[in-house]
Amino acid sequence: MTDAPKDSPLSINIRDMDINDLAPVYHLGETLFTSDLYPYIYRTWDQWEVIGLYNTDPEYCLVAEVEDQLAGFILGTIINKASWVYGYIIWLGVNPSFHRRGIADRLVDKLVERMIDDGARFMMADTDPENIPAVKFFTRKGFGNVRKHIFLSLNLSKHEYYGKLIAYEREKAERQVWKRPRRHPHQS
Repeated sequence: MTDAPKDSPLSINIRDMDINDLAPVYHLGETLFTSDLYPYIYRTWDQWEVIGLYNTDPEYCLVAEVEDQLAGFILGTIINKASWVYGYIIWLGVNPSFHRRGIADRLVDKLVERMIDDGARFMMADTDPENIPAVKFFTRKGFGNVRKHIFLSLNLSKHEYYGKLIAYEREKAERQVWKRPRRHPHQS
């Protein structure tokens, strides 16, 4: 951790994420994007989020370092839809030790520059409407036209068909036990 007081300027280095950043970015995200907060969200944090975006869109995967310590990251993509080319911030995470220090600002600014250079003329970000700090941050960065999206969930383990399927699979497994050929002592 840095010993600089919160009001002192930091030397923030924004750079392309590299292969050595995959694990630290994943682990920081694990602490920030917990399933306890958003258990049914359409997109959940896992190692494939980081690896997949790093493999498909490395130019939109950036990290922020302060004194060689991971302070934050941003993962994005470019989406082409008909005549629209737009950038999309998929994940933005800042180590809580560095909150309110300009890390997220610098990450977003750098990603916006890259996306403009690559032809994006529109940019999107999404967050849970209850995440007021994120909503305020993105609004301050110029994002607007807020739309709330309703997520509904259905616990399939409580569905009637799920129970029937589990019972069928269990019976099938039990039938396989009875059908197994027995080995005779003289077989090798």
